[in-house]
Amino acid sequence: MHARYSWLTGNHMSYFRRSAVVGLLISLGAVADESSQLKCDIGPITKTYGAAKWLVYSCDDNRSLVIVSTPGNPAAPFIFMLHPAANGYQLHGEGTGSKDASAAALKELNALTEHDIVALVLETKQTVKK
Repeated sequence: MHARYSWLTGNHMSYFRRSAVVGLLISLGAVADESSQLKCDIGPITKTYGAAKWLVYSCDDNRSLVIVSTPGNPAAPFIFMLHPAANGYQLHGEGTGSKDASAAALKELNALTEHDIVALVLETKQTVKK
């Protein structure tokens, strides 16, 4: 099974090495049906995790999030994908920046509750212009 994820466009892609993004896409391939394509471009909102700024995007499934390191974040380039799983949510990450910085963010992201995730999805949707 393979899923396609599309969230990095424009200037944001320039912050990431293609290999990091490709590695994340491969690791996420088992989370959805072959015919599905998840688009994650709603937002972004800026949040702080691990004492660094991250851009948070939600996906068109209304349940998944993509968290992207900002320029100047010591974890950069780094990206996390948070998506529903059988027993709650699963968090994947990929990047080549500071391991300490990404680990600090990972710790905080792992502590998010389902309520927190729903609130983040709603917050990203508020950035959409009508």
